[in-house]
Formats: sequence, structure tokens, C-alpha cells
Amino acid sequence: MNHAKFFTVLVITVFSLYAIFGFYLLPLSGFEGGLTRMGMLPESLFGWTKPQPIIPLELLQQSEWQDADVLVVGDSFSVGDPQLSNTKPRLWQTVLVQHGFKVRTEWWENVRAICEDFTPWLASKGFKGKYIILENVERAAESNLDKSIKCHNMSYRPAPSPLSSSPEVLPDRQRRDYSGKLSVGFQTWLHELEYSYLLDQSNFKIWELPNHVSMHRLSNGCDLFSHPSCQDVLFLSEDRIDDFDENMFTKMDIIESRLPNLTTIWAIVPDKSTSYLNPNKQFWNQATQRNHAPNLLEGFHQSILNKTVDLYRGNDTHLSTEGFIIMGNLILHSMTKQQLTQAGTVQLNYRN
Repeated sequence: MNHAKFFTVLVITVFSLYAIFGFYLLPLSGFEGGLTRMGMLPESLFGWTKPQPIIPLELLQQSEWQDADVLVVGDSFSVGDPQLSNTKPRLWQTVLVQHGFKVRTEWWENVRAICEDFTPWLASKGFKGKYIILENVERAAESNLDKSIKCHNMSYRPAPSPLSSSPEVLPDRQRRDYSGKLSVGFQTWLHELEYSYLLDQSNFKIWELPNHVSMHRLSNGCDLFSHPSCQDVLFLSEDRIDDFDENMFTKMDIIESRLPNLTTIWAIVPDKSTSYLNPNKQFWNQATQRNHAPNLLEGFHQSILNKTVDLYRGNDTHLSTEGFIIMGNLILHSMTKQQLTQAGTVQLNYRN
């Protein structure tokens, strides 16, 4: 056999072995959560396993503009994540719907901003409700406020509402997914091998993974998460480290001044790392006192102290179904409290 033929056979053999082995590893890249997808880690180690509450489909329905009592403008915590099929829209809003509110939810990407002409624009849509809930995850909240403050005229880009479907009670991980890239399967396998090595290191604390994912060892991780490697928890490295300063409240006041006939509810969702690693931030306490905002950080931290398992999903930056229900109850509490305060009532009848 001459050298050319030998080289051709060698190349074909190498690529065949790569394809066979890569195809074998490909199901490792069947990611469910954003953090496992970005960090290329297997769901068999970091996918949640605790059954979640069943959400009746009728509670997930979207109200029309003219029928809604409540307008929610939010991000993926309110509308779902279009990149992840298992992240469902309008979960925390089901608490409001269950208590008789009709809710309309719009994505920040559609509304763009709370501009100077927001009130007449809202009237043109036929909205006659009393409440507007401005939901933002902590790491993006200030930039969204900045966009609004600079905005003079609304530029609404309507999009079809995400289809309503109840979230999974438990994921089916027996299905074999071969739709990904061979290279991602290989990379996930290599990360699994590297993680196996780190498990044996007594001084392991933090592992920085690709795409801004970090892994932290928590002494009480298995009290708080259901994934098999529960002692190690995934976070987004881009989560906000610093607390908000006084400028944040100035910006919130400017936005509220554009909504004179509405009760504004500021639902700032703490980053996952804030809730578990930095729960002493003071913004939420101050926002509750100054703007009557629901204290989501205090509520989430109390749930963590009570050992709520999978408040946030182990493989993702988002809350679990149970976590979204907790969030909805905290927002409902704030709405009810404001309603009674405005009516001059001091007694609050609130069900957890």
C-alpha cells in the first residue's frame, strides 16, 4: 500500500472512530437548563429530580388588553425562555389568576421601554386595568430602566403570545437526544471527567466553566437542591455582585411618574447567586419601604432558610415551578397590601 492510500485509510478510520464515539456521547448534550447548556455539563449530574406542583392549564391563559386588570411587562421570568422548551411562560402569574385577576403579559423585547408617552399608548391598546407590574431580573434591571428613561416615543413590536402548556412535574431523561453537535457531546464528556477529578479535591470551592458559568461548593447544597451532585451548585458569573445605589431609586421614581393612574409594582427578581451567596443586599428592603415593592429577596432567602428544595433549578438561572409560585404569592401580597393601604384599611387577609 503506497503512502497516499495509507494516509487516506488512516484519515477515514480516525474520522469514523470520531463519529462513532461522538454519536455515542451525543445524548450528553441533551440539555434542559440554561446553565448546563452554557457550561456543557450533563443533566444526569445537575438536572433537578424533585417533582414539581401541577399547574392547571386554565391558569396559564393570556388575557386580552381590554379585559386585563393587570399588565405585566417582564423578561424570561414572566414570559419564559424561547431557547428552552421546558421554560414555560406566565407561571408566577397563575397565582394572580387563581385569585381572580385577569393578567396580560408583555415581554420587554416587545414593549421596548416605558417611554414618556406610555400612558396614552396604553390607553390606545384598550387597557383599563389598575396595576402594572414591571418585572426584571436583577442583573438586567438597571439597563432596562436606563432605556426607558431615554425613551420618548413607544415603539411596540407585537409578537404572538407563547403557547400555554403546563410545566413538567418531572423531566423524562430516558429519551435519547441525538440532535446536537458531536463536538458538544465530546466537550460535555470532558467536563464530566474533569468534574470527577475535582470531586476528589478536598480544597475544591469554585470552578469557572465556559460561557460565564461558575460552580460553587455549598456546605448545605444537598438541603437545597435535588440534583445528584447537589453539594455543587451552578451560577451565572455575570450575576450582579454589587448592590444597587441611590440612582436606582431615582430612575424608578422617574418611571413611576409616567404612570400616574396606575399602581406600579416593582418585581425585581434576585439573581440566583444573590439569593444563595449574597442575601444581605439592602436594595429590596429599601424598595419595599420607598416604593412598596415586594421583597422578593427576603421571601426567597426565607424559603432557603426553610430548606425549600430547588427554589431555583439546579441546572438553570430560573426558578422552579414551586419557586415561581412563591414569587407569585409575594407579588400578590404586595398588591393586596397596596390596595388596602390605598383604601385606608389596616387589616390584611393574606394566604401563603
